[in-house]
Amino acid sequence: MPIKAVVWDIDDTIFDYATADATGMHAHLTAEGLLERYESAERALARWRLLTERHWARFGAGGITFESQRRDRVRDFLDAPGLSDTDADAWFDRYVGHYESAWSLFPDTVPALDALADGYRHAVLSNSALFVQERKLRRLGVRDRFEAVLCAADLGFSKPAAEAFHAACTALGLTPAEVAYVGDQPEIDARGARDAGLLGIWLDRHGTAGDGPSGVHRITHLGELPALLRADTRFGAPSTFG
Repeated sequence: MPIKAVVWDIDDTIFDYATADATGMHAHLTAEGLLERYESAERALARWRLLTERHWARFGAGGITFESQRRDRVRDFLDAPGLSDTDADAWFDRYVGHYESAWSLFPDTVPALDALADGYRHAVLSNSALFVQERKLRRLGVRDRFEAVLCAADLGFSKPAAEAFHAACTALGLTPAEVAYVGDQPEIDARGARDAGLLGIWLDRHGTAGDGPSGVHRITHLGELPALLRADTRFGAPSTFG
């Protein structure tokens, strides 16, 4: 069955999240007078990302809201357990201002979308919140490229749960076998998509050694995607991609 649609991850797939996060955090800590507390922006960012993963896991497990995990992340980062919700939100909002000023798409994003525009439908599935990712896609000028944008905070389940991938397929009115998923995480994105019956594609921009999970396809640049989608790779045809 040919692939009819591509569902995309956003952060570190089409949008250069890592660079924006690092640039934004450095500017934010400098403005807040906190840079010296963490010895360097790199150490601060490492702590921020660790806390992001930790609190996102709590949110993914259920029982807390998207806003609560964000506030708790700020409290832990500042070592300020008594910080009010209002102050935590204000601190995070100031950080977001610096972060958004550094937003950019990867250089291969628009060319890939252009190359696939005629033959495939497109949607987004992200482990974030709709109000966050809708704003991002609009600011970056690509929201109109996607028929649907689905996010974990609004769906009630997150990748790699099959329900998340199936929700994207349902939004497009297609079966999983007709949909490819492209993301930068080999397990959460590519393996999760594969296990849900989609064509799982791992975008390995850093050229990590190894092929990743079995049964998924690895590319290092979005320019490789059109040829991969045209190949009947799941039904016995040889693939030139690792």
